[in-house]
Amino acid sequence: MDIISNSNTITITGNIKKISDFQDIKNKIEPIIQKSQNLTINIKDSISLTSTIIGYLNKLVLKDGINIQITVGDIGLHELLEDLNLISTFRVKKAL
Repeated sequence: MDIISNSNTITITGNIKKISDFQDIKNKIEPIIQKSQNLTINIKDSISLTSTIIGYLNKLVLKDGINIQITVGDIGLHELLEDLNLISTFRVKKAL
């Protein structure tokens, strides 16, 4: 997994599957949310998200009031987020 951070956007390529991936993502998000209430996450090709990442993002939205928008490239990940009723919470869109 690789993460690129630019302004209030992070772009993730590769599969998100390891526990260390959560820490890497959190380390990229923290400086952004210190400066902005808006965060865009582009997940290019991962087929899943770990429960720790989902829980962390949920906390950011529901407790901290961060506006998150996630764009997903994999239809399976979109379906997973839909099954978990997180489409509106994370303002999920399919990549074009």
